[in-house]
Amino acid sequence: MEKRDYYEVLGVDKSASADEIKKAYRKKAIQYHPDKNPGDKEAEEKFKEAAEAYDVLSNPDKRARYDQFGFAGMSGAAGNGGPFGGFSGGMSMDDIFSMFGDIFGGHGGGFGGFGFGGGGGAQQHRRSRGSDLRVKVKLNLTEISTGVEKKFKLKKYVTCTHCHGTGAENNGGSETCPTCKGSGTVIRNQQTILGTMQTRTTCPTCGGEGKVIKNKCKECAGEGIVYGEEVVTVKIPAGVAEGMQLSMSGKGNAGKHNGVPGDLLVLIEEEPDKELIREENDLIYNLLLSFPTAALGGAVEIPIIDGKVKVRIEPGTQPGKVLRLRNKGLPNINGYGTGDLLVNVSIYVPETLSKDEKKALEEMETSDNFKPNASVKEKIFRKFKSLFE
Repeated sequence: MEKRDYYEVLGVDKSASADEIKKAYRKKAIQYHPDKNPGDKEAEEKFKEAAEAYDVLSNPDKRARYDQFGFAGMSGAAGNGGPFGGFSGGMSMDDIFSMFGDIFGGHGGGFGGFGFGGGGGAQQHRRSRGSDLRVKVKLNLTEISTGVEKKFKLKKYVTCTHCHGTGAENNGGSETCPTCKGSGTVIRNQQTILGTMQTRTTCPTCGGEGKVIKNKCKECAGEGIVYGEEVVTVKIPAGVAEGMQLSMSGKGNAGKHNGVPGDLLVLIEEEPDKELIREENDLIYNLLLSFPTAALGGAVEIPIIDGKVKVRIEPGTQPGKVLRLRNKGLPNINGYGTGDLLVNVSIYVPETLSKDEKKALEEMETSDNFKPNASVKEKIFRKFKSLFE
């Protein structure tokens, strides 16, 4: 199925509130729920598509990245899935039920969670989801321009190797939860002035799994996870910027009892460059010319990301002139070309002069060539004025 705009998938405007997005997702989830459309592969794909759209648009950080960068902000690289994603397209239906099943107060397998009042289809138990991890990475302009691979040694919860994540000792297995009788949810009745109100919530005994461990693992105390470490390799795409957050699906803390692992969130920090200033995808270099070079012309070296280039200075170059070096900036994260290097020209006026230098300049001062004409004056001050508009 061709990837569609998330707002289009849910049928909402880009200005939609969180409540409007939630209501729109509820409608789509009910419409395409597998229990209502048994054996319908197209409906199943639309159910997954709606879940993916809701996962992104219901999260303020993910939504902001999507609004700014589109699908590339989710994948971390234009045109491909990459290792990053606000939502993993390869998630199973169980994963979706686990993540979204209790959004509307139910367990998500049958229609009870979506307000139909019963468990109309095959019962789906909740799978525990591990928490997300967040790391910061500092990048210089060279790394940002080409993309880079970084390795992190993470202290995190990992699957217990003794019980292989089951939480049971010696394959002791599990038994049906005595509280919820295996449903993963409990129904509570509450008397109000409007009558009896019935709510369905996650079972407090089994956490929604519908089963409890009979003989708990001695290494993990029945949790299926232990505190350990893992080395994770992250491929950061070219063109990222300060404050951008990339998500590496499934590399966060492990979920209990072989549940869904959390994500690894990578926050980008940008190291200031000594000479180049970043302005979105363009770079700016402030060039300070000597007065003779500005008047006579010549060649000067300009720093770029991967070295230096020689630039010709035309005779009579005025302060405020901007030289544009095409495609010497940073690549666009969406793959839409490369920025430019803008060279902002200023001219240095000597602060002290020798007697001979002063005499030479005094002789030149009377020359018409050293008197600014009206057109040059207007051009320079027009640029100055534009800085305040």
